[in-house]
Amino acid sequence: MSNYVELFHRLDALLVKNRQFWQFMPFAERGFVWPQHAQFCQWLMTIDDSQLQLLTHDINALTAALMPWIEDAELLTHLTTEIQPLNRTARSVPQGFDSGIPGRKWQQIIAFNEVLPPLGLPWLEWCAGKGYLGRVLAVSHQQSVTSLEWQQQLCIDGEQAAKQLELDINFVHADAFSADSDDAIATEQHAVALHACGDLHVSLLQRVVAKKGAAVSISPCCYHLIRQSHYQPMSAAAKTSTLVLSKHDLRLPLQETVTAGNRVRQLRFVEVSFRLGFDLLQRELNNTDTYLAIPNVQKALLTQGFEAFCQWAALKKGIELPANIDFNMWQRQGEKRFAITERMELIRQLFRRPLEIWLALDRACFLEEQGYKVVLGSFCDKPITPRNLLIHAERGDIAK
Repeated sequence: MSNYVELFHRLDALLVKNRQFWQFMPFAERGFVWPQHAQFCQWLMTIDDSQLQLLTHDINALTAALMPWIEDAELLTHLTTEIQPLNRTARSVPQGFDSGIPGRKWQQIIAFNEVLPPLGLPWLEWCAGKGYLGRVLAVSHQQSVTSLEWQQQLCIDGEQAAKQLELDINFVHADAFSADSDDAIATEQHAVALHACGDLHVSLLQRVVAKKGAAVSISPCCYHLIRQSHYQPMSAAAKTSTLVLSKHDLRLPLQETVTAGNRVRQLRFVEVSFRLGFDLLQRELNNTDTYLAIPNVQKALLTQGFEAFCQWAALKKGIELPANIDFNMWQRQGEKRFAITERMELIRQLFRRPLEIWLALDRACFLEEQGYKVVLGSFCDKPITPRNLLIHAERGDIAK
């Protein structure tokens, strides 16, 4: 059993054991989902807004706070530290190559490139966009790049930039899910994908394996963007798990919040409490206990008050509002529910990184099962991107 398989099973056991604390939809619940843990719920309501902000952004503080209530809290957080930062090798890139690339995206590309081993192979850039990563790969490794992208205009823009920079980059206009994209994948090639979403990076791994590709390096993202209704495990290890992950569950790894100013927090409070208040109202009117999703709202409408919001939402969902509604009461109910929802979301944050690593390990174990040597680690610090996990796999016969 490889170390990755062992770590997967340890994480899996903890996620299964504690799924009552993370595998639910807080905004769809009327109140706390742990009635059997009354003291825990009472403690959560003693957390004020400033403490809530602190715990949300400090996983160690959150872990310590939850240890009296969730016995596996410390172990869960500790297991995530077994995925260590990858070694980086500084590689020079000529001035001007970052032109037109957002600063944080540029930092991600540089960090991603600096952890890739120099295998002396041509590159395949999967879901390339304008080929930002491909430009850096081409100039720093002096190897040709094939950049596959399904948006034709991005291919055109990328080709123009490559020509101006005199780089050996060939753009292929193809759908990453179609059979046409198979032609871009070669056996003696190093395939890469930086933040390719959901099934896009899964498709790359499966196709590289099918063609016995020499090497593949991916940074997974947006696990919920899948074509099936639920997650499809890749590895033998994951197929033994009893976890059944919905698209909502798969969003959890993406829910690492960033510090927001008072204005942004207040606007979010107004919108979410309005939504939750209206949801309680529609449950009463429709004699149901089912959450009703409503569309995105223009922020200007929020300034008109809760009643105007309810009129808008009712119109959108085809609900007739009676004339005698106590909108103030339903608004207060929404605000009370907001406080509970926020604290349930806080608990789920403890499981965010463990689930993300569980998903990455599924991919790593799959590649090991196909005979690849695999390394899983982080390629940059979280301020550059919270989606900082990188999986690198190569065939055992590659001569370095």
